Amino acid sequence: MKNFLFSFLLFSISVNYSQEKEDLFSLISNEDKKIELLPERMIFTQSLLWGKKGLLRKTGISELNLENRQKELRLRKSMLTAHQAIGYLTLASMIAQGIIGGKLYNGDESLRSTHNTMGKVVNIGYFTGAGLSLFSPPPLINKKKSKGFDSIKAHKILATVHFSAMVATNHYKYRDKKIHKAAAYTAFASYATAVIVLKF
Repeated sequence: MKNFLFSFLLFSISVNYSQEKEDLFSLISNEDKKIELLPERMIFTQSLLWGKKGLLRKTGISELNLENRQKELRLRKSMLTAHQAIGYLTLASMIAQGIIGGKLYNGDESLRSTHNTMGKVVNIGYFTGAGLSLFSPPPLINKKKSKGFDSIKAHKILATVHFSAMVATNHYKYRDKKIHKAAAYTAFASYATAVIVLKF
């Protein structure tokens, strides 16, 4: 009897250990167990492409099934990694643009062409990074909302601020220098803070 209990205990431990190491999808071993392949909530841009009635589902490019969701989650990871890398490069470009812009506002007109070029670099980096985040496939499940204020919530709030400020910066570029400058500094401050909060 003792040998049986000991063997059963060892078997249970080994099964639990192996299950922890398995991929989430491989745990679905029988047809009676069903999981939702999409989270309950998605942002609009994700739903537009990856939702049950999204463009990629309707066109048959990525049908909603287990195999495709595995591929989508790998794609999501790659897109968010690229989003982060581009984010750092964009922040560096914003700093350079701030220095150039400051000199330009102080009357150094020789930097006008450089300022315009750097503005394009910042825009390409910023909106490419934003697109990678907004249009990445959704996660498998939504994380439970934490009751307090955390770095993820702060990052999302700041994203709304710096996205709006970037749009305003471009809109007022030739319309109003003061608003353009204020929007640019707002974009930089909120963007830099959004990058920093994820590190803490």
